Amino acid sequence: MTIPDPIALTQELIRFNTVNPPGNEDQVCNYLASILESASFECRKIEFAPRRMSLVAKIGSCSDDNPSICFTGHVDVVPLGARSWKHEPFAGLIEDGKLFGRGSSDMKSGVAAFVVAAMKTAQAAKAGSGVSLIITAGEETGCEGAFHLAASQEILEFLGPAGSFVVAEPTANEPLIGHKGAYWLKASTEGVTAHGSMPERGENAFYKLANAALTLEKFTFDTPAHPLMGQGTLNVGTAKAGLNINSVPDAAEMTLDIRTVAGQSHAHIYGCLCKALGPIVRLDTIIDIEGVYTPASDPWMATVFDRCEKINGVRPVEKTVSYFTDASALKPVIGDPPTVILGPGQPEMAHQTDEFCYVDNITDATQLFEDLIMDWQNIRK
Repeated sequence: MTIPDPIALTQELIRFNTVNPPGNEDQVCNYLASILESASFECRKIEFAPRRMSLVAKIGSCSDDNPSICFTGHVDVVPLGARSWKHEPFAGLIEDGKLFGRGSSDMKSGVAAFVVAAMKTAQAAKAGSGVSLIITAGEETGCEGAFHLAASQEILEFLGPAGSFVVAEPTANEPLIGHKGAYWLKASTEGVTAHGSMPERGENAFYKLANAALTLEKFTFDTPAHPLMGQGTLNVGTAKAGLNINSVPDAAEMTLDIRTVAGQSHAHIYGCLCKALGPIVRLDTIIDIEGVYTPASDPWMATVFDRCEKINGVRPVEKTVSYFTDASALKPVIGDPPTVILGPGQPEMAHQTDEFCYVDNITDATQLFEDLIMDWQNIRK
């Protein structure tokens, strides 16, 4: 067995073009499976569509009384965008202490760091409480791979329960204790079509939708703000109606992007919206992803803060973020463990032209993940 260098592994992962769509994550998952199997990890490959592969791996046996520490990360990346890149996006070049490439921060560096850390600690994990890895496809387009895994009883039984959970999204090695949920809805109205020169003979669906949008502009949540996450938010993202200019539209729809905080029930929000909009507006769910939150007072989270302070030289402060992660899909089905969002990537570089990750952060994250794995084995002995 040869354990790769985490920086070199990040470069290698970047060289696989996994822009989503189409994704083609199978090439990365096959590569990582071969590396992990050389370190005695058991691996399972799961496709939710042709070439849309996720990978789960574990070493050691775990149970409800002896759960593993689990890491997750996605290997799909967003498109390059219209602007030209100074550095070739799939070369993994290093310059001035920065590793450039699409996915360098979001989040192939995080995946490389926890894969190497898991391989380095494999024997201790095998004799202890174990370590499991969930490497997903399709995160950037709605956590498709994670939700597919969450629905597979066979895979969940293979993984076993987790007692702690690390989501290696880009945080510059600062621990984040939660993120908002996403509740996306389609609001639609119906009318009666007519010729545009005789609108009185029709019933304009867009006027109904427009009135609903104005109602939403004034909508307020009736739940208290979260101390860290603040209040939930609602935004009308798209609206469309009509087929041509000289007809009364008989159908109209808009999409709502609701970001929820810990303590907000999506079912309750749905009921409040139905009451506010009335029966003329139909609401259909697009995405229903709960938020994630573990208080800093949790004993394991306190350990994470201690390790981050040792690596970074400063005591972390309690922070959350507004975006969602695969943890929303995975956390409930692996035992609802305490969860931290923690990875080497630069958060401000996610989805950016000339995306990069600081090389030193990858090294530090690998050590940090090693420490967390070894701490977990010792805690569970």
